[in-house]
Amino acid sequence: MVKVGIIGATGYVGAELLRLLLSHPKVKVAALSSVSFEGQEISNVYTSFFNKTNLICESAKDVIEKCDVIFTALPHGLSEDIAKKAIYSNKICIDMGADFRLSNETEYEEWYGKKFTQPEIHDNSIYGLPELNRGKIKKSSLIANPGCYPTTIELGLMPLLKNSLIKLEGIICDSKSGTTGAGRGLTLNTHFPEENETFAPYKVGAHRHTPEIEEILSTMANDKVNITFTPHLLPINRGILSTIYCTPQDNANIEEIYKLYVNFYKDEPFVNILPLGETASIKNVRLTNDCCISLHLNHRKDQIIIVSSIDNMIKGAAGQAIQNMNIVLGFNETDGLNLIAPAF
Repeated sequence: MVKVGIIGATGYVGAELLRLLLSHPKVKVAALSSVSFEGQEISNVYTSFFNKTNLICESAKDVIEKCDVIFTALPHGLSEDIAKKAIYSNKICIDMGADFRLSNETEYEEWYGKKFTQPEIHDNSIYGLPELNRGKIKKSSLIANPGCYPTTIELGLMPLLKNSLIKLEGIICDSKSGTTGAGRGLTLNTHFPEENETFAPYKVGAHRHTPEIEEILSTMANDKVNITFTPHLLPINRGILSTIYCTPQDNANIEEIYKLYVNFYKDEPFVNILPLGETASIKNVRLTNDCCISLHLNHRKDQIIIVSSIDNMIKGAAGQAIQNMNIVLGFNETDGLNLIAPAF
């Protein structure tokens, strides 16, 4: 059994990762770390782990020493030093924060207010969208797990961009997320009376996932892509739905586009292209590692509309990290992730 550990285990992403890893058939969770709850059993933080594990939160150093694979589920700016120690100890590090998602240090400083603290290891990191970089992930010891919003948008647009079928200007990404995406820390806009029975955008025109999305879409298109990205907060716990608007290069045929998507993703275990006439929803991906995509044309047939949905805690975070672990360790990609959404 491969020994795995989680640094930042008491945040929402860390706890979701632990929940999934405890059922994985080929790994053993050997250590956990939490600055806020060091010395306490994880079941004291989340009662759902009572009688499931007696792991105690230790230091990050302990996790690196005891484990073969280290997951870092930390806010931006805190993973670089840990990742360096892990990979210099010949361990695999999968970072679930933002520290390795951007290749350009200037952009990272602009959007996150920090410089790279360990610039020498950034060239070794691979962006962990399996459907795009599976071959590179297999050979990597430092994987940057994608953001949740970017996952929906990148998977939604990849077949069109790879085949140069849409104009690169005027792409609009309108996304909605459950409140777990904001993390476990208390903030006013996720306080129940502020979020319940309402719906609104936030960080309009200036969300930190924008440069990540644009960098990866530009890689797919082999040309510069700029987008308009607007996130919204839904009064639900989990799930993301992105509605993406783009303009075809020529007259669009929805049947041909559908065939393209089905063929493009035919070997991908977690990407489901819904039949024409159906619409992707959060309900149908909840508690799974799936991404559901539905395809539409406007009534003039001059704009393609893509609806892409995931569970932000699984395919948008913990599940995708496990998928990346499975790839780099040579496991079946679906190990520990054969999850089906509740019917209601």
